[in-house]
This record gives sequence, structure tokens and C-alpha cells, in this order.
Amino acid sequence: MPKIYRLLTEDDTSAFCHKVSEALSKGWELHGDPAYAFDAARGVMRCAQAVTKQIEADYHPDMKLGQQ
Repeated sequence: MPKIYRLLTEDDTSAFCHKVSEALSKGWELHGDPAYAFDAARGVMRCAQAVTKQIEADYHPDMKLGQQ
């Protein structure tokens, strides 16, 4: 079964937590630790979290990962 990968990013607000929580509720699994960085151009902290998921279908570069 193929495994697919996504990197979720968002400003450091509750929106980031909701984005990750939604992915987890759809069967995605955390991959590694979250990352944080300061976006100097916008003056905000940004968050990132990698997630992976096993899928039934064959992987194709045109697939919408968030819809899997």
C-alpha cells in the first residue's frame, strides 16, 4: 500500500491545531516533530507538521493529498 506525505503549515494560532486535528481525524499520522520559525516579512511565528497516510489507491502526482 502506498504511503503519502503532506506538510501542514499555518501561523502559530489555533488554526494550526485545527488543521492538524482535522488531518488526524481523517486517518493521517504525525511524522516527526512540529517545527516553528519566525516569518520576519509578516512578523509572525509559523508552524509546520509533517503527516503521512497509507492509501489504497496508487500514488499519482496529480492527486489532491488533502482529499485522501
